[in-house]
Amino acid sequence: MEPGEVRRGPPSEAGACPLPSRSLGTHHPEAMLLGLTLGLLWSATCWAEQMYGVGGGTYFSTSSDCDITGVRVAVDLIGLVKSIQVRCGDSWGRVFGASGGTTQEFLLQRGEHINTIFGSHRVFIRSLLISTDWGRYATFGRESGNTFLAGGGGKVLTGICGQHKILGLSGLCFRWDYPPEEEEEETTAPPPTSTECK
Repeated sequence: MEPGEVRRGPPSEAGACPLPSRSLGTHHPEAMLLGLTLGLLWSATCWAEQMYGVGGGTYFSTSSDCDITGVRVAVDLIGLVKSIQVRCGDSWGRVFGASGGTTQEFLLQRGEHINTIFGSHRVFIRSLLISTDWGRYATFGRESGNTFLAGGGGKVLTGICGQHKILGLSGLCFRWDYPPEEEEEETTAPPPTSTECK
């Protein structure tokens, strides 16, 4: 970002959504309205995922092309989802959210994918039920408040984004895509041996 350059809205995968580089003449009410409208339009374009929860706070995002192989979620004693962490392949990514709480993890088997997430929220995310295309699931927290259901349609989870405050996750959004084609493992049979009798 250049000195004096202003950016608004949550960051996209390529960086934050830029505003025009020249002044809109904000001392005129019409220009202020135009600037506000353009800012809102750019924010909506960058934030294409559905946000579950009230949101607010610091924005975060995992990689969008991740082969998710596990999820860690921390929940505190009063039932707030404090943080979330995603494993891509064999590596755990950053922990997003607030510190504290008891952490539980849900590891996927090879070829297994997360296909739906059911959750609840009030001011903060209260519960997550993560299920896979193999019929396995894991629950984190206790259902309380408004509920949501994300996923389905044959797509699988490829990324998580959201917002967090000092007490925990205030909103979550999910990226879905069709599962990658599984490469068939080639089995190599040993070369035939001759069994002729002489």
